[in-house]
Amino acid sequence: MKFDKNSVIGISLLAILFIGYFYFTRQGQLELEAKQKHIADSLAALQPALKKDAVSAPELLSLDTVKAAPVAVGSMVQKGKATEVISSLENELVKISFTNKGARPHRVELKKYKSADSTNVELISSDFNKLSYLINTGNNETASTDELYFVADEVKKEADGSSSIAFKLQDSSGKAIVHKYSLKPDAYLLDWQLQVKGADKIFTQNNINLVWQVQSDQHELDIQSEKRETQLGLLDANGYDYFTMRDGLNKSWESGLKWLSIKQKFFNTTLIADQGFSHVDINCKMPADSLRIVSQSVANMQLNLPATANADLKFSFFMGPNDYQTLRSQHIELENIVNLGQGVYAFVKYINRWVVMPVFDFIQKYALNYGLAIALLTIFIRLLTSPLIYSSYVSGAKMKALRPELDAIKAKFEGDQQAFSMEQMKLYRSAGVNPLGGCVPGLLQIPIFFALYAYFNANIDLRGVSFWWSKDLSSFDAVFKWGFNIPGLGNHLSLFTILAVVTNLLIALYSMNSTPDSGNPALKYMPYIFPVMLLGIFNGLPSALTWYYTVSNVITLVMQFVIQTYIIDHNKILAEIEANKKKPKEKSKWQERFEQMQETQKKVNSMKDKTSKR
Repeated sequence: MKFDKNSVIGISLLAILFIGYFYFTRQGQLELEAKQKHIADSLAALQPALKKDAVSAPELLSLDTVKAAPVAVGSMVQKGKATEVISSLENELVKISFTNKGARPHRVELKKYKSADSTNVELISSDFNKLSYLINTGNNETASTDELYFVADEVKKEADGSSSIAFKLQDSSGKAIVHKYSLKPDAYLLDWQLQVKGADKIFTQNNINLVWQVQSDQHELDIQSEKRETQLGLLDANGYDYFTMRDGLNKSWESGLKWLSIKQKFFNTTLIADQGFSHVDINCKMPADSLRIVSQSVANMQLNLPATANADLKFSFFMGPNDYQTLRSQHIELENIVNLGQGVYAFVKYINRWVVMPVFDFIQKYALNYGLAIALLTIFIRLLTSPLIYSSYVSGAKMKALRPELDAIKAKFEGDQQAFSMEQMKLYRSAGVNPLGGCVPGLLQIPIFFALYAYFNANIDLRGVSFWWSKDLSSFDAVFKWGFNIPGLGNHLSLFTILAVVTNLLIALYSMNSTPDSGNPALKYMPYIFPVMLLGIFNGLPSALTWYYTVSNVITLVMQFVIQTYIIDHNKILAEIEANKKKPKEKSKWQERFEQMQETQKKVNSMKDKTSKR
């Protein structure tokens, strides 16, 4: 079989870019896996280390148990026995339960999303999740609010359909703290109003120090991919920023932080401060996979209060899905947490936002299922890039037409690769053929692939959607499983990945038969290596992406056959080449410099040969 050196160069560049991209997106996970060996196999062993990071956030009692105990802390006296009371606000999307012990959310259930165990997704469900702050309760005495029992009012229904509840803590001197929560209909955003009377006495130096603990539990079948996609997102004075979650991650911000988000693959828990935070420090841990916990974070967040006796602070919690349009509707740049392209590949997010998302949203409204919608999106993209594909096939046809002359040049300069290269370039220039014309269009399609990789990996609409043998288009379709790990492949094999690899190999074999031999034996097996690399890379990717790639490869095979058999006129191409040979040629400066370099190198080699003979 014969093939073109430039096609091989294109394939090699593709391979390098693929490897670079997946290395960049997975390097956080590699660090995670190395450190997970040192994490305890039980949550009980993990808790002391977390307490060391946040002394002001003591461990909660089990919320499944109603506690009754006399409470008397300084002047904040609660007479008799304090009893834990659970209240809830809910709408069509979410149910939020509150405990009066600390006056905080203690359970958040999403009604329209299921976890891997088929129960509703719960973003707050464990004792680890807390929201508290220290207050002065008397002379040289302090207490954390999560140790105090507030008085809960009845749930109120407002005229606009929203519901609210208030919790109050006060003493005989008139000092009081009120937590008021409001939930609007058809919304994931929970408003929190913190009202304080006697703030100058309750808080030292008019500073409030919030301690926010968040545990992200496993909701997907593959916890490793879920951890890989877990990030810490924030909006500060410089705009949006993010950090891949890893064990031991510690970050601090001095001012201007508007919101802080713990983002999982498809869900997030975000705390928003209308007045902003003056200082934030956060520590993150990644427990062992066996605990089914994705991450645990402890954030110490400081706010400066006005120097007045009364304070009224406004916060919000967003606890819901990573749906781009839903997050965008909050108008605080929260949609940036959806990974449509990050890092060195951040530019592809504009391809997703302006092209892929609008087209796919339009198609899926009329398609029978998401699998068909992906296939139609693939056809649309291939039609959009068809001019590039056609130009690459024309370039390949010209290279094929020059094969007899190239074979003759190769036979003439057998053993002298440098002379062969010089004559080859002269032939290409005289015939008007661009040797890179076949690979450049392919390279231009790489951003589209990376955009689709990010889009299908982050699209929550694909979560739990089945298509053919794939039970979840947002995850890999593991049709074959085994009980051990194969390096580079894992413990399963995806059928869509196999189809993508086979069709890619067919494209390589078809292309090799229509391109000239480069004369380099080392490149003989390159067209086979790339499809094998895809097997390891694609096996852990969402089946939506491997299904797209399979459809794209089938379209490529059809286009190759149709264009080369029925559209490209080979006799016309030969005539065009002969006409180009007769035209006077003007060398570009680059060509002149290249030929000068070749001539110089040829003279140097000749002198070396003479010296060695002497």
